Amino acid sequence: MAAVVRHPQPRPQMRAMQRSELQAVMQVETSAYEFPWTLGIFRDCINSGYECWVLDDGRQLLGHGVMSIAAGEAHLLNLCVAPAAQHQGHGRHLLRRLIDIARWQGAERVFLEVRPSNPAALALYDQAGFNEIGVRRGYYPARQGREDAIVMALELLPDEPHGA
Repeated sequence: MAAVVRHPQPRPQMRAMQRSELQAVMQVETSAYEFPWTLGIFRDCINSGYECWVLDDGRQLLGHGVMSIAAGEAHLLNLCVAPAAQHQGHGRHLLRRLIDIARWQGAERVFLEVRPSNPAALALYDQAGFNEIGVRRGYYPARQGREDAIVMALELLPDEPHGA
């Protein structure tokens, strides 16, 4: 009986989002969210010089993240993992790398908004050290009108690198 040779799966890599792959980014976005960003929003973020990153396993995009950084503050605008790739640590990996990028660019804190109806995202941000600092009423579109957003923040202390 011949031995089965298993090739290790390539470790997903983060890299800058390219305009040429925006359709693939949109496939991930629309598969994960009921109210996804539009192609134009992603294009505008790239054109504005925001930190736009993808997580790629060599075969497909697993997820993406978009963050703006200015005046010592970062704002995580979008963090998305394809449904088939969720619950495997990819969101945590994306988030950690984006926090590192914010720190490397001199941000002292990171802000984000998250839906209260997204417990997985809330748990991810809580585990990463984010704290709830407020609520934006009616921030998100929802099936029945609008949904509030929980505003969260993470202080980036220079002596506490986030690690891998």
